[in-house]
Amino acid sequence: MVTLLDTTDPKPRLRHPEKASRPDTPYLPKPPWLRVRAPGSQGFSHTHKIMRDHSLTTVCEEAACPNIGECWEKRHATMMIMGEICTRACAFCNVATGRPGQLDADEPARVSDAVARLGLEHVVVTSVDRDDLADGGAQHFSETIAAIRRLAPQTTIEVLTPDFLRKDGALDVVIAARPDVFNHNLETVPGLYPKIRPGARYFHSLRLLQRAKEIDARTFTKSGIMVGLGETREAVLQVMDDPRSADVDFLTIGQYLQPTRKHAAIERYVTPEEFEALATTAYAKGFLQVSASPLTRSSYHAGDDFRRLREAREARLAV
Repeated sequence: MVTLLDTTDPKPRLRHPEKASRPDTPYLPKPPWLRVRAPGSQGFSHTHKIMRDHSLTTVCEEAACPNIGECWEKRHATMMIMGEICTRACAFCNVATGRPGQLDADEPARVSDAVARLGLEHVVVTSVDRDDLADGGAQHFSETIAAIRRLAPQTTIEVLTPDFLRKDGALDVVIAARPDVFNHNLETVPGLYPKIRPGARYFHSLRLLQRAKEIDARTFTKSGIMVGLGETREAVLQVMDDPRSADVDFLTIGQYLQPTRKHAAIERYVTPEEFEALATTAYAKGFLQVSASPLTRSSYHAGDDFRRLREAREARLAV
């Protein structure tokens, strides 16, 4: 008996098979303050070419970031390591879900070469969740940090990691590699976790941030949340208090933008004035650095923010 495989099937792989059967959520038109210029500058094209020449994945593309035009024009890109398929299925995220492939052992070298070619002062390295790996990909993060240090020693490094849920010792491996900034996003308020981030645990993520600072007090810690998902102001203020209790240095707050109508619905658009008020409150609670605006994302203006963060710590220690 011969089995024939049809390799000409034009149907693309679904990015989010777990969401395919869901009814479309309501569409909420964007307000004027969220409209951005379409990418297409010479700087954007240069960054795009380097990413493709090095066969690298970026969260800028995979997560459909609205700031890609601005950031890539300035040769800023957030590298996404360990593939482009995530083992989680968060309701807000545009990264493809499914069963990922094997790790690419050459990826750390390609990332470091791209960082050097772009001449980056600050780089953000993130990843998909890899629940299939024994260490959640911690060693791959460590090798990527080490490769950047060798090829671009002047570049400061920020890692935005998954939660390493049930991966004992993984965080220690990452912190031992000495990133300048350890970032892990809480993403939303605790009450919305079952709907928005069902594969994660709020207090585990909070403890991860706290332990990062306990392991190495020199490491800057950073976290972020989205708003517009139905959270209350009181819940947002509580999420400010929790990471401050965990000694987190830097908080980001941005507007949730729906990737497709199969994703979580946008409950409302938070105004720029409300973001300014949230930033004022966060600074009053003791964060060294706060970025709160409709277009804020974890790595948006990360290099400039890191310089301000370092200056704020030095000023506080000098008092």
